[in-house]
Amino acid sequence: MPSHNQHRASLLIVDDEFVVRDSLSKWFRQDGYRVETAEDAAAALRVMDKGPWDIVLLDIKMPGMGGLELQKRIKEIDPTSTIVMITAFASVESAVQALKEGAFDYVTKPVDPDHLSHLVQNALRQKSLSHENIRLREHISTLLMPDEIVGDSPQMKKVIEMASSVAQTDTTVMIRGESGTGKELIARIIHVNSPRKFFPIIAVNCGAVPESLLESELFGHEKGAFTGAQYKRKGKFELADDGSIFLDEVGTISPRMQVQLLRVIESKHFTRVGGTESIKSDFRVICATNRDLEQAVKEGAFREDLYYRLNVFTISLPPLRERRSDIPPLVQNFVRKYSQAMNKAVTSVDPSALDLLIRYSWPGNVRELENVIERAMVLAAPPTIKSCDLPFQVLQSEPTADGDSLEAIERTHIINILARNAWNITQSASVLGIDRVTLYNKIAKYGLKRP
Repeated sequence: MPSHNQHRASLLIVDDEFVVRDSLSKWFRQDGYRVETAEDAAAALRVMDKGPWDIVLLDIKMPGMGGLELQKRIKEIDPTSTIVMITAFASVESAVQALKEGAFDYVTKPVDPDHLSHLVQNALRQKSLSHENIRLREHISTLLMPDEIVGDSPQMKKVIEMASSVAQTDTTVMIRGESGTGKELIARIIHVNSPRKFFPIIAVNCGAVPESLLESELFGHEKGAFTGAQYKRKGKFELADDGSIFLDEVGTISPRMQVQLLRVIESKHFTRVGGTESIKSDFRVICATNRDLEQAVKEGAFREDLYYRLNVFTISLPPLRERRSDIPPLVQNFVRKYSQAMNKAVTSVDPSALDLLIRYSWPGNVRELENVIERAMVLAAPPTIKSCDLPFQVLQSEPTADGDSLEAIERTHIINILARNAWNITQSASVLGIDRVTLYNKIAKYGLKRP
């Protein structure tokens, strides 16, 4: 067997013959692998807890539970395990069955050391490529997320500028804003523009996980830690090592969990539920809330020390009603998105329908707008969404002016007229009762761009 350091790749050898276990373990240890052995299925399942194992060399014929059944059990415990079957009988039927159920390959006894070494090295290369492909797909998907940010209003320009600036640091960020304003999207912009971008961002919706399960969700658990804990599981903080963790709805966590969260953020160490080992993880914290944490601190519902630890750098997302000029480009973006998803030739919005969308107060913000457009796309007859395709609450709503200055109202009105006239400057100026030069000046003043 050629001597080559495999960077401590791990092998589990399961065979009922001592001679086979002894010779294989000596060969692979000499070659630089981390090796454990087991004489039967029961012993192998116990050793699995010491994993994960890169490669499992598994005898097909053993007393008690056979290799094929054990292969299924191992795959249930760790789907990433690569299994190579060993048989003394050259049973084509058993070998084919093993391959069908996910084995990488098989060898026959007596085992040729060089052949087995070559096979294991090939399996490790394939495993490495598979992991790299998964990482690249996840990374590409994450990098595409920020393209969903649509909006040219001064408020959103400021938000993007702040997110891009703080991304270059390791500072803890708190994103404030009403539900549906896009807080997770901003968190992903921060992450993919940071030095941690080649590692994952792990999102946890603290408000959606029952308190009894949140500790296990965040810190992981050991096998047998509680009823139903059949296997060891890594928590979100451990998975976020070298990356970022996004704690959404952080204001909902219980006082007991607040104590644990503060300790983990400060020390970067934690212990799995039911475990004793102290685990270190290097993560960046980004959190979000739509609650008034300052009031919660005054009322004693949220720890003051945790509040200051989380509220280092704050980004406040404006509600959609305060940036109405972003509604037309958002609408067009969602129309394109669902036109492709539904394979439906709806490509535009009738001016009267767009006017209703701009006037509506949007209590559910961008998320509500997207839902309304998706619904309208289902009902609309190509090629245009019309007023009758919009839901009752939009049709019956009165315009509001929450946070709108005179300039904001003028800006929104100009955008609406430009959209109605497909950005024909002459026609739009005529409707507005101004000349073309004045309209160009206002477009420049308000930083308007054709969607």
